[in-house]
Amino acid sequence: MPVLNGRPTREARTALHPALIEDRWGEEPARREATTSNPGGSLKGARPGFFQTCANPGCGSGWLHLWRSRAAPIFEGGWTCSAACTSARIAAALWRELDGRGSAEQSHRHRVPLGLVMMEQGWITSGQLRQALDAQKEAGAGRLGHWLVRQQRVSEQLVTRALGLQWSCPVLPMEFHDAEALTPLVPRLFVDAFRALPLRVAAGRLLYLGFEERLDPVLALAIERMTGLRVESGLVQGSQFRSAHTRMLSARFPPVELIEAGSEPATVHALSKAIERAQPVESRLVRAHDCLWLRMWPRPQAGPLPEANSVADLICSIGAH
Repeated sequence: MPVLNGRPTREARTALHPALIEDRWGEEPARREATTSNPGGSLKGARPGFFQTCANPGCGSGWLHLWRSRAAPIFEGGWTCSAACTSARIAAALWRELDGRGSAEQSHRHRVPLGLVMMEQGWITSGQLRQALDAQKEAGAGRLGHWLVRQQRVSEQLVTRALGLQWSCPVLPMEFHDAEALTPLVPRLFVDAFRALPLRVAAGRLLYLGFEERLDPVLALAIERMTGLRVESGLVQGSQFRSAHTRMLSARFPPVELIEAGSEPATVHALSKAIERAQPVESRLVRAHDCLWLRMWPRPQAGPLPEANSVADLICSIGAH
């Protein structure tokens, strides 16, 4: 009697189906290319084969689950044969993200103070800088740029240009910003909490991400890993940013589920349960500061900009872990 969870020899595989002669048993060439050469790219055309094996390295019973569809659930490019294997892969991804906590955080780098940058460019005088600093100190609140604009009548555009020099990043324009079309890229919680503004996608490969006063490289990396788009961060003039930010927060975002888990095992259980329930054709997990962001695609994605109803997000706080 054959062993159900054994792996057939290469000759037996060839006899079953000549197209299955490849490095990883049971995985179609098109599927392997989609999940390894471009893991962050489009989901279109990713179709697991009938003989696809479980992506959990510790699985020994994948062939016992012949009734389970090979099309879903998929987590980070790999199919799992059972809820236990889904949990194992989620646990490995969680440890990866928690292990990287702090390494992606940029240590404080000395930056030339904004006032000195503007003085060096000849945009303000030492007297204007001194008065703005005095006003800031007396009020005990507000950034220097705010007081330069409000009290010294310095152009807001000059302040934004100076911030761009300070952060060594471009100042991004706001023309043709379509908030409704961009909401599927980033959860509303991140747009609000981290004051980030997706501006536009260029050539289907480059996402411009705007900030008002300072860049957030951790969030930019999380979005890049999740969407597969290269993210270019820059600053947006304050008044333009605030009005566009307000418009975007009022737009319709994909559904998001917020959960709190007091331990790593509880987090693994909640995330794997969500995947098993949704049976997505793809799902990915990334960390953004003290949040874990799980995104699930219920059907193949047609392009770099998914529709609002074609993704589902789950966000879990990891501050207590």
